Amino acid sequence: MEEMSDPEVMEQACQLCHRPNLDQDIYGLWQQHQDVCFHACCVYFTSGLTPVGFSGDIPAFRLSAIRRAIRQSAEKLCFVCGGSGASITCQESGCERSFHLPCATRGRCVTQYFEQYRAFCSRHRPQQAVLRDPEPGTDCLLCLEDVGDRQSFRTMVCPVCQHAWFHRDCIQGHALQAGISAFRCLLCRDKDQFQQEMLRMGIRIPRRPPEWETAQEFAALMERHSQCDAQHCLCPGGRGQAEEEGPWQLLLCSSCAAEGTHRCCSQLEDSTAQWECHGCAGPSNASSATLQEAGASTPRQPTQASSRASEAGEGCSSPSGPMRLRDRSRLQRRAQNPYSRPGRRSSGASSELAGASSELAAPSTASELPSGPSSPAPSLESSSRQSRPGPQRLRERSCPRRGAQAPYRRPSHRRRRR
Repeated sequence: MEEMSDPEVMEQACQLCHRPNLDQDIYGLWQQHQDVCFHACCVYFTSGLTPVGFSGDIPAFRLSAIRRAIRQSAEKLCFVCGGSGASITCQESGCERSFHLPCATRGRCVTQYFEQYRAFCSRHRPQQAVLRDPEPGTDCLLCLEDVGDRQSFRTMVCPVCQHAWFHRDCIQGHALQAGISAFRCLLCRDKDQFQQEMLRMGIRIPRRPPEWETAQEFAALMERHSQCDAQHCLCPGGRGQAEEEGPWQLLLCSSCAAEGTHRCCSQLEDSTAQWECHGCAGPSNASSATLQEAGASTPRQPTQASSRASEAGEGCSSPSGPMRLRDRSRLQRRAQNPYSRPGRRSSGASSELAGASSELAAPSTASELPSGPSSPAPSLESSSRQSRPGPQRLRERSCPRRGAQAPYRRPSHRRRRR
């Protein structure tokens, strides 16, 4: 049984590199046509083959030309492993070094997976234009291992920022997982120049979406919720029945889309276009109710203060004349500024305000006072004071004005400045 299995394995090996079916991401799809079997990339890099057409960016070759290339490569030896069948020759003019595609990485050769599919040996491979070597202690951004103290075939750097260093094997594995749509520098996030440089240096970037977008574990994220989650589902077809319209139309939560309900199960009208589940609607309603209570209590404070002031005015005996006007103006000021503390005002400012109110109310006192000899005339404090001339009077007038403009300032500072 073991002796019979060896010829079968050799029949399934590539007739160009003499290796069995390997990683398709690096060596291409396995091709078998009649009596010929080979890796697709081994044919792409074979020297002397001229494509007859392209399917996208993939070249196509005649089967007769592939048979001829297999016979010619049998006479060439690989400079890496020494075996026959080295079908890839260095593209540098005058260089006759040949190698197998699986031996390219071990021999530090570069194979460019684009356009003409050119290959170069270790002597003539392209180099990166790096201004400086990596600093001591620089790690690969993928495996977090040291990249060494100088540039080599095993290390690569981003051509844009020149600060992101990678191992060749690490960046090749990342390119196979990310695909051409998500492959970019992990540090500066450049995409176009980074991909061109990686292709030139022999990194293969497959034309496919990232693997993390096509993996089976992320398939559940693409599914849409499709059942009724009402406490008592009334649909005769069950919770999974959903119609495009009518009472059994399934509406998903407009906030989370993780729960659904039939219109009839939640007593929703036909005009209702959106619905929220209990988990999404509960906290929002509670927060809105709290905001409404806070908003309703805020404007009531001045009203309550004014009502208390009016009750205090009604409970005390109302004096006549200027004293009554002064008390009215004081209550009005308290209603406008309920949080001001009248006890901290200076005596000069309060007397000046009382004098100003009495002066304004003086023309109407004659009409308000009762006529008769028995009623004594009210004593006015402002009338007994002698008005001070010049700057002294202006300074005393400015004190109550400043107090009216800034009622919350401490009067001690005003006396210190005065």
